[in-house]
This record gives sequence, C-alpha cells and structure tokens, in this order.
Amino acid sequence: MTLQPVILCGGSGARLWPMSREHYPKQLLKLTGEHTMLQATALRLGDVATPPILVGNEEYRFLIAEQLRQVGIPHATLLLEPCGRNTAPALTLAALAATAASAARAGDADPVLVVMPADHVIQDETAFREAIMRGAQLAERGLLVTFGITPDAPETGYGYIRIGQPLEAGAHQVDRFVEKPDLATAQAYLASGDYLWNGGIFAFRASVWLAKMQQCRPDILAACRKAFEGAQKDADFVRPDKAAFAACPADSIDYAVLEKLASEQANSGEVAVVPLAARWSDVGAWNALWDIGDKDADGNVLMGDVLAVATHNTLAISANRLIACVGLQDVVVVETPDAILVAHKDSIQMVKEVVTRLNHEGRSESHAHRKVYRPWGWYDSIDVGARFQVKRIVVSPGASLSLQLHHHRAEHWIVVSGTARVTRGEDVFLVGENESTFIPLGTKHRLENPGKVALEMIEVQSGAYLGEDDIVRFEDNYGR
Repeated sequence: MTLQPVILCGGSGARLWPMSREHYPKQLLKLTGEHTMLQATALRLGDVATPPILVGNEEYRFLIAEQLRQVGIPHATLLLEPCGRNTAPALTLAALAATAASAARAGDADPVLVVMPADHVIQDETAFREAIMRGAQLAERGLLVTFGITPDAPETGYGYIRIGQPLEAGAHQVDRFVEKPDLATAQAYLASGDYLWNGGIFAFRASVWLAKMQQCRPDILAACRKAFEGAQKDADFVRPDKAAFAACPADSIDYAVLEKLASEQANSGEVAVVPLAARWSDVGAWNALWDIGDKDADGNVLMGDVLAVATHNTLAISANRLIACVGLQDVVVVETPDAILVAHKDSIQMVKEVVTRLNHEGRSESHAHRKVYRPWGWYDSIDVGARFQVKRIVVSPGASLSLQLHHHRAEHWIVVSGTARVTRGEDVFLVGENESTFIPLGTKHRLENPGKVALEMIEVQSGAYLGEDDIVRFEDNYGR
C-alpha cells in the first residue's frame, strides 16, 4: 500500500491577524514549536509515505518550497491553483497528479491519499499515525474514510459526524454529517457520545475519489481534468490551465461527495469514520492557541519578550518588542512590527472584523507584513516618509533580483555584509561591505548575491512615488 500525503494549503487565517496575513497565512507561521504548521504537517507521516503533493496559492509558492527544503522534503509536488475553488477541486487535481506520478514511476498507480489541511496542530503524533494507518487499511478496500476528532467540549464552530454501525479496529460507518450546532445541541451531542468533530482529514484511494466525483460532481471532475491536462511545469511547480480551472464550480470535499453518500436517503455504507484522539486543534482563533499552549503558574501563555505582572489566563506574543502586561485577565495581546492586537478572549472571533475594516480602508496591514518574503530572500521596510523609504534587504546566497527599472524613484544601496554584484545600465561591478552605489531613476539595474553567505544591505529610495508597482521587469528567474 502506497500512502500519498495531500496537503491543502488554502485559507487566509484572518482570525489570527496580525501574525497571519493574506500574503503570509497561518500555515507558514511557527505558532507551537520549532516548525511552521506547514512543515509539521509535511513531516507528520514520517517515512511511511511518499513525498507530499501540496495544493496551494500562487502568491506564496516560493515560501512553501523554501519551507519544505528547510526540513529536508525536496521532492514534493506543488500544484498551484490559479484561483480558489474550495477543497473538492483542489483534491481532484491532487488525485489526478498522484495517479499520473505513480504510473510514471512504475509504482502503485492507485495510491491511498491521506488528505490533511496545512494549518492543524497535532500534539500526539503517535496516536495520529496509528489512526491514519487504521483508516488507510479501510481506504485500501475502497471505503471513503474521514477522521473524526474526539470532542472534549460543546464546540459550536465545528461540523459534527454522527457515528453509525461499527466496523473493525474501532472505526464506524458514518450515519450522517451535521452542520455547526447551537450551544444546546452541541452539549447534547457531547453528552450522547455518538458524535465526533469533523476535522477535515480524509483517506481514500485516488481512483475511488475520482469515481465518486464522476458520480456526484461530474462537472467539477471534467473541469479539473481539463485544467490538469493543460498544466505547465515551471521549476518545482505544476500550474493547471488557468481558464479551465477558473470555470470549475467551487465546492468542498464534504458537500461534493461525502455528505451525499452518507445522507439518510442514500447511505450506502461507503463512508467510514475513524476516531482521532491526538490532541488536535485547527488553531482557528487566538484563544485556541492559549488552550493548547504551555501555561505558567498564573495560566498565562507567554511567547517572546513578555513581562507579566498580576496577569492571569492571558495569551501574550511578542515578535519584535517588549510587551509588559499589568493587571490583565483573559486577554490576548499579539505584537508584530507594524500592528498590535489587544482583545478580550470572549471577543476574539471579532478579529475578522478588524481585517475587513482594514481592507475597506485600503491599508496594507490587512494582507502584508512589514517584512516581505520574496523568492530571492526578503526585505523589511524599516522607515518611510514623504518622498523616501528605507528598506533592509537580505539576498540569499546565489540568488538575484530581476533586471528592472523604476520610473519614479532612485535608489541608494549600502552593503552591510556580504558582496553584491550590481548591474547598472551597461556596467556590472562588485560592491563590498561598507561600500555603496547609486541607481538613478529610469536606469536598468539588477542586484545579485554571488557569494556563499547572505548579502545584507540598506536601500534608501527617494522619489515622487515609492509603490511596489513602480517596477518594469526585463528578465526574471522566478517567472514573475
């Protein structure tokens, strides 16, 4: 049996603002340990599985690739969705890719897909793998398997699964899926012991999923086949045909297939559920991070440079500066270089309203951090004013920016460490530590790092307009 991890990397994580942003969502963050949530997911099945297939957004493709490289997963397949169409089309693309890849390497042409969102926390990895192997055995026989989270509270924010007739190894048929309940209904579900949370983790053979899509949503399957057949391979990325995928209807895995097959009218016993008691969390909001975090004697979860005085049951996270908390109770404080969130835990779901308001006002804090990652490295806008901006720029060894020009700004470059190779017009020259150069407005230029250590420099921009859209690219290594 071949296990093929499929990692779904969609979602913006708006409820975890200001750390999670549209261009740097929560799955790319280190929230609970040494690895980001994406890295932890990719490592979760260990060496019992093939390299993962990831379905993600074009916007942060290089970040995904770099994070996988950092944890020694260099051969993953990255499927780039041209636009969001929910989880059923994403999984269908992955099933087509898994089938093609398995056939090409003369392996199992019908692998068992283990489908996992990239933004979940699993604290008991052993229990998780044991449950996955039980479910994979059922999936190998042709069942559609979902993993139901053993509930420990009457949560109203999750869908539920009612368990049906027992199968072997603690699994059950799914009696039905139910929508997010009100509090009284959730309390009844918890008391009955007949319900599990729907955690969005699945296992089934690729051929079974494609067959069920043909049965339940042939329109989605046809659009995905057309998009996959027209895909282009670009370095580490597979780009499905944009027009074909844009024409695909949007639907979730549950609604498209599983709920139809498990409905009271058509229950065929094809959908099974394996209970999962692995200290799971989808970290859907800041209070969830407090729930699973390591607490001090006063019930506080403190991360980064935080000083707490007479403070209780509080989550405080510092990314950049000292946070001093005095006399707080049940509060969330999250600091980033360009924004600070202060909220009562009872109101934490309203953080999405902050993001909505920032979007309406056209403010960059809704979608981007001050520190912006690029395929060549990153930059941090450390100061900005009328007609000037100062950036700290770090270029990775061997990387280069595009050959470009700006119509509205000039740039001064000061090398702090490393060596820069600079193209300015027809001239190409090196700039070493403690040296500088000037790029006049309207001049073609390129910055490269020819060395084996990171290049760090300060860039001072001056001009009438300093926006990132004032750029004309002539050559680019990253297909932008």
